[in-house]
Amino acid sequence: MSVQERSLVPPELPADAHKGDAGRVLVACGSATMPGAALLVARAAQRAGAGLVTVLATSDEVAHALPVAAPEAILMRASNIANVPFEVAQRGFHSVVAGCGLGQADDAQQLVQALLGRAPAIPLVLDADALNVLGSAPEKLKGRAGGTVLTPHPGEAARLLGREVPRDAAGREAAARELAQRSGAIVCLKGQGTVVTDGRFVYMNDTGNSGMATAGSGDVLAGIVAAYAALCATGAFPQWTVLDAACAAVRAHGLAGDFAASHLGKRAVIASDLIQWLAQAQRRLSS
Repeated sequence: MSVQERSLVPPELPADAHKGDAGRVLVACGSATMPGAALLVARAAQRAGAGLVTVLATSDEVAHALPVAAPEAILMRASNIANVPFEVAQRGFHSVVAGCGLGQADDAQQLVQALLGRAPAIPLVLDADALNVLGSAPEKLKGRAGGTVLTPHPGEAARLLGREVPRDAAGREAAARELAQRSGAIVCLKGQGTVVTDGRFVYMNDTGNSGMATAGSGDVLAGIVAAYAALCATGAFPQWTVLDAACAAVRAHGLAGDFAASHLGKRAVIASDLIQWLAQAQRRLSS
């Protein structure tokens, strides 16, 4: 069955579900100069249905902002970056999202390397600065268990591939396929008509608009992907795959942007609006 024929709506939780059934997400994002990235990711994951969101703060700025901006989230401080993969396993996280606003400092790169090398076999969503750690060698991800999702914009995809990404639909699809095949990951190549592929199946998204070309929009997408992908690791939904999660997240993210643009005008849309309209987008898609 192709991804186009599968449901692009996350499975409903049973009536007796608890927050562990809804998925525990770790957000390894944000930095002193970009604390908002961690908050956008966390809030998006929460609104996308994650049962428990924990933010790994590598800066005081993120730690201080979290209780105000996302009071439902849990704060985690890492005394030793090398131990983070152990804590991921010990705390029973179902997915990890890393890279948004993380920066290029040595400790940020060490954190991503630790997650890539020793994180348990759960879905791992990599965006922004986490993609930069891969350089032009996406093959580093080959063979990773648990499912990996890359969410590059065309510039990041170009760095990973070592070549320009065309602007036309066919060229974008070919680039996304190549990156997926070289990395063994699921790729969400962002832009007009976001392409989601595992190298074989391809989903071309038809929601979204140019108003979403604003700072933080990708952070929101990463949070939604992480929340949806967490359901793949709870064990409760064996038919729900990481590919399904990525496609559904892209679709819901775009529809939230469409609702925001419809009510505010494309020029006025900011990333927080996507989170605000995500609930309505999910309701529309589930119906």
